[in-house]
Amino acid sequence: MSQAEKMKQGQFTNPETPGYVGFANLPNQVHRKSVKKGFEFTLMVVGESGLGKSTLINSLFLTDLYPERVIPGAAEKIERTVQIEASTVEIEERGVKLRLTVVDTPGYGDAINSQDCFSTIIAYIDDQFERYLHDESGLNRRHIVDNRVHCCFYFISPLGHGLKPLDVQFMKAIHNKVNVVPVIAKADTLTLRERERLKRRILDEIDEHGIKIYHLPDAESDEDEDFKEQTRILKASIPFAVVGSNQQIEAKGKKVRGRLYPWGVVEVENPEHNDFLKLRTMLITHMQDLQEVTQDLHYENFRSERLKRGGRLSSHGYILPLSPAKGPEPEEMDKDMILQEKEAELRRMQEMITKMQAQMQIKPDGAGDGHHM
Repeated sequence: MSQAEKMKQGQFTNPETPGYVGFANLPNQVHRKSVKKGFEFTLMVVGESGLGKSTLINSLFLTDLYPERVIPGAAEKIERTVQIEASTVEIEERGVKLRLTVVDTPGYGDAINSQDCFSTIIAYIDDQFERYLHDESGLNRRHIVDNRVHCCFYFISPLGHGLKPLDVQFMKAIHNKVNVVPVIAKADTLTLRERERLKRRILDEIDEHGIKIYHLPDAESDEDEDFKEQTRILKASIPFAVVGSNQQIEAKGKKVRGRLYPWGVVEVENPEHNDFLKLRTMLITHMQDLQEVTQDLHYENFRSERLKRGGRLSSHGYILPLSPAKGPEPEEMDKDMILQEKEAELRRMQEMITKMQAQMQIKPDGAGDGHHM
């Protein structure tokens, strides 16, 4: 019997293990499907100008997301409003594709009056939830692009003695909408003792003001000891004190990414120098959990509030608005709901007919015979 015949025969023979059906192979199928589809992740970075947000993001993903950035002068910042800049890049590593969207917020905290500087950011987060809810409620639910913000790196200045009032206000405003990860920027300006003192101070103030930051999930009991230890170290490192750099410097006979000072080199990827590697490890190893918390907690909260405030889902999944001015009778409400459903369905049918007519007009005259509406 040839090798090919043996292989063909072996594909459909019963395995030697008695009682084995084969569904233990299901995770491999899910893995293959996920890898083929690719992954989506949206990261928001918020913090005052000059804290190294762009440099850190470029360092994290080894890419240049801001090739043509123009830094505004002091005069421009006086009346500057917060802008939203979303940059999307496709990253591929060992056959796994990641569609990464980084949402930057230039102008945050720059103006003299920063009282309303985070309303634009909150509106953007809500808009992404609203868009996802609309797509999820529509006819084509198979190819929904998920632009919801899964994680927010909030950059804290290393020069203060803890959180500023703006930091507290902003984190309290968004902590029920997005996973907040506090990051101490430019940690090379602090000694090790100052860094630990600042970390403790920030955590105390977060606790004092009732701010909900993203907490890493506990490692499962069946996980290996290395992963449990890694999770413990990551939890103890929050808030992450980081240094970013895209420059290659020679240190101890090898090329490293870091910052060169008259007294030595700060290596970006050296865990003894800063928490950069810990932050990246947290983001990569818990990316799925960040997405799940966004879906199961933040998005569900938004969805339930949205339905309470603005209507409820019809039998087709569409949001039907209810008037909050006066409480209609149940029978009247049901009639209105049915009418609104019918109107929505008629509108959809009209749109489909219009599209079909447009497509037929594009076709050559010969191909379109017998198909006039």
